[in-house]
Amino acid sequence: MEYRQLGRSGLRVSTLTMGTATFGGSGALAVWGDTDVAGARRQIDMCLDAGVNLLDTANVYSTGLSEEIVGKAIEGRRDQLLLSTKVRMPMGPGPNDAGLSRHHIRTQVEASLRRLGVEHIDIYHVHEWDGQTPLEETLEALDTLVRSGKVRYLGVSNYSGWQLMKALAVSDARGYQRFVSNQIYYSLESRDAEYEQVPLSLDQGLGVMVWSPLAGGLLSGKYRRGQQPTEGRHLGEWDEPPLRDREKLYDTIEVIVKIAEGHGVSAAQVSLAYLLAKPSVSTLVIGARRDAQLADNLEAAELRLGQDEIDELDQVSAPEMIYPHWHQARTASDRLGAADLALHAPNRGV
Repeated sequence: MEYRQLGRSGLRVSTLTMGTATFGGSGALAVWGDTDVAGARRQIDMCLDAGVNLLDTANVYSTGLSEEIVGKAIEGRRDQLLLSTKVRMPMGPGPNDAGLSRHHIRTQVEASLRRLGVEHIDIYHVHEWDGQTPLEETLEALDTLVRSGKVRYLGVSNYSGWQLMKALAVSDARGYQRFVSNQIYYSLESRDAEYEQVPLSLDQGLGVMVWSPLAGGLLSGKYRRGQQPTEGRHLGEWDEPPLRDREKLYDTIEVIVKIAEGHGVSAAQVSLAYLLAKPSVSTLVIGARRDAQLADNLEAAELRLGQDEIDELDQVSAPEMIYPHWHQARTASDRLGAADLALHAPNRGV
C-alpha cells in the first residue's frame, strides 16, 4: 500500500480509504448495503491487513448508525486508524437540524464523537454547501474545533469551484484553519471534476479524496452493452451518481475490460488504478456490500497501468470542453500551467 500526503498537510493517508456508507443500511441508504458490527469488524480487518489507514463515514449515513457501528468495530484499535466523518445534512426535523451554522456544527461534532467513541476526529468534512450561513460563521466554528483538539484536519465535499475558492479566501483572510482535503465524485463515468475541482485542488494544495470511484458499481464490469446485470444498485430507483450518457459509458467499459484482461485483473481494479494515476488524487474511498468485492478492490492499490493504457482511457472518457475551457484550448494553450493540464492534457483526444 502506498501512502500519500493529504494536500499540504503533514498527514499521510493510504491510497485506498474504507468507506462505511454500507454500514447499518437503514432508510434511503439500505440500497447500498446493511453491514452489521460483525461484518464491519471483518471488513476493517481486511483493510488493516492490506495497509489501509483511513476510514470515512458521515453522521447522516443511516442517521448515525454507521458511526455507531464504526465505533464498536474499532474498539481497541483506534490508534491504528484515521477517522473521517462529515457534517451538513439533515439529522432531524427541526429548523436547526441541518446546515453549517455554528449551532449545527457544534451539536453534530459532539454527537459524532459520542457515536464513534473517540476523543477526536482526524478529518472533519463539511458534506455539502450551505448558501444561507455566512462562510465566516462556518469557518470560525470549524477553526475552533481544530484549536480545541476535537478535530485534527478540515475537509470539504461537493463544493463548486467558486464556493471552495471563496471559502479558502475567507480562511486565509481571517487566519482560520484551511481545508486540506477535497472529497469529490470523480470516475471514468464522469470526469466533470476536471473542469474546476481538480485544477483548484492542485492550485490550492488540497488532497483529493474520491467518493464513488466506481460510479456506484457502473464501472465494475457487470454493466455491459447488450447484457442485463443480475444485481447492482442501478437496477432499482437509485440514481446517485446519475448515468447521463449510456453509450459513452459502454464505450469506456469496453476499453476498461480490454485492459483488465491484459493484466489478468478485474475491471474494477483498472477503474481504480486509473484514478490513482491522476494528479492531486490522494485516496479513493471504496466500500462494498460483500467481502469478495472489498478484497478485489483492495488489490487495485498494487496495479500500475501503462501510459498508453491511461491515454486510451483518457480519450474514450474525455469530458466535453465547455466554455471557457474550449476557448482557452484554442487561444491559451501556449501558457497553460500544471493545474490547467488536469483538463487540458494533450492526450484528451479532442
